[in-house]
Amino acid sequence: MYRFFFRLVFRRMDPEQAHHVAFAWIRLAARIPVLRTFAAAVLAPRHKELRTEALGLRMHGPFGLAAGFDKNAAAIDGMAMLGFDHVEIGTVTAQPQPGNPKKRLFRLVADRALINRMGFNNDGSAAVARRLAERTAGKPAFRTTVGVNIGKTKIVPEAEAVADYVTSTERLAAHADYLVVNVSSPNTPGLRNLQATEALRPLLTAVREAADRTVTDRRVPLLVKIAPDLADEDVDAVADLAVELGLDGIIATNTTIAREGLGLCTPQRTVEAIGAGGLSGAPLKQRSLEVLRRLYARVGDRITLVGVGGVETADDVWERILAGATLVQGYSAFIYEGPFWCRAIHRGLAERLAASPYATLADAVGAEHRKVTA
Repeated sequence: MYRFFFRLVFRRMDPEQAHHVAFAWIRLAARIPVLRTFAAAVLAPRHKELRTEALGLRMHGPFGLAAGFDKNAAAIDGMAMLGFDHVEIGTVTAQPQPGNPKKRLFRLVADRALINRMGFNNDGSAAVARRLAERTAGKPAFRTTVGVNIGKTKIVPEAEAVADYVTSTERLAAHADYLVVNVSSPNTPGLRNLQATEALRPLLTAVREAADRTVTDRRVPLLVKIAPDLADEDVDAVADLAVELGLDGIIATNTTIAREGLGLCTPQRTVEAIGAGGLSGAPLKQRSLEVLRRLYARVGDRITLVGVGGVETADDVWERILAGATLVQGYSAFIYEGPFWCRAIHRGLAERLAASPYATLADAVGAEHRKVTA
């Protein structure tokens, strides 16, 4: 039904306009008590066997919404209503910014992919912090894990990036179940330079200190999100740095700037006409999985790994778990699959766990590596 609706309505709309329409519907449904209760019962039935502990947090399951869909923490309850086990909001910057000029979001329908050059359009960390505080004070409709993804304000010079991230950390850490330092979006000039360990070390150290200084009654888990375009040796360097600094986790991966070698069905001239931006969705599947496998081989279970990029089905989620991910996230496939997506993921994942030799999901994390080394 949704796929028919997508072809009939959403596909004919500008992608960003369609996003705002769907977003408004989700928010509206979550505000109506009877409707949201019914929707959650249908779309988000719980499977006890999928309960997950990660980052010191308990979740209904391992599958969450990646950053980018809810940039301003406006639809957390709505996304929980749809079945996401955790919701990562953002990317949030210290200063509000409109993002890049439109048109900046494009569909590659034949590839079940998106290209975006949104440019961290968001209300700024002060406004988002107020919204998160109001949600908590108002007794949210759904208890769910909320991650907060922070990035650099576009107009801030690279030399002042650390202070910019610290400002957002000081405003948002108290409202976050976990924090993510995003240094891997291709749509903010110079941002990816911060992935180099000589720049990443002082940044992560400063954010960790700011979170600890701001929130004294608990430890806010800190993760870093990396790009799929890193060379293998750079992936290793980030992994080693994360362990050295006592980071809580790594999210692998963000969107890719690559266009070659992805097996795209969309005509090359169409892709070239779209221009710059980060590509997400099914074509990213293989590389993001490769990065995840490499990270787990490097760090094992010393830190939490989050797999994201090209995740569409329960098989994809299961594959990421076996490869080393404790948590898995999706976004692009939601555009194509619609509101029953999480339901299908959870049901399929429960079936795969039941058919496996593992008693729990935790036992399955990284299992393919143990087979190789056994």
